Amino acid sequence: MLNHPTLEKLHELNLHGMLAALREQTNMPGCESLGFEERLGLLVDREATDRENRRLTTRLKQAKLRQSATIEDIDYRHPRGLDKAAVLALASCKWIQKHQNCIVTGPTGAGKSYIACALAHKACREGFSVLYQRIPRMFQELAVARENGRYPRLLSAYAKTGLLVMDDWGLSPLTDEQRRDLFEILEDRYDLRSTLVTSQLPIAKWHGLIGDPTLADALLDRLVHNAHKLTLKGESMRKKIGNSGE
Repeated sequence: MLNHPTLEKLHELNLHGMLAALREQTNMPGCESLGFEERLGLLVDREATDRENRRLTTRLKQAKLRQSATIEDIDYRHPRGLDKAAVLALASCKWIQKHQNCIVTGPTGAGKSYIACALAHKACREGFSVLYQRIPRMFQELAVARENGRYPRLLSAYAKTGLLVMDDWGLSPLTDEQRRDLFEILEDRYDLRSTLVTSQLPIAKWHGLIGDPTLADALLDRLVHNAHKLTLKGESMRKKIGNSGE
């Protein structure tokens, strides 16, 4: 029989994985034949798995990924110059451990955002904190934060995030305020955290897009020189799969 006071204590201690596993053990045929250490090991393993699943759920919620994308579901059949070996190397997340960056460029509909979200999802699974931001929306939030006094706190949040995904870079030229916002973000993260940027524009055109030559040099030095690069090409994936996938 189950020891109800023990079950209640497990619940009070928030050991929900152990609680569920203990209940399951009582219904397992032949469970009594297992030794104490074996049964205890099963309980501890279940609790560890349960806690990691909860942490992953929290990380994914905080990441606010634009798409539900995974490394395993990336389509390599479509001719767009996507190097599977390079993607799988990035999926190891060693570049995040080394505080390096990643840049994904290519035409509209090539799957840049999907790949970015898939890499971000894998980073969450590997235990890194992640935040996804479309750059136009990010600049809006920074402008509002500057007005209501939350600007330093928002910059601090960006600085502490293990992987910051900045999607849709280069849709329009930067204002002076946006250039300085971007510099502050990248300066805080340089050699300390990883940043993933997607853009329709090739990297060679970014300097002109930024506008100010001095700030452009500083920004690109912090973003590009240690970045892994994926360059996509070809027709839009949307023509192939509509709105149902990448």
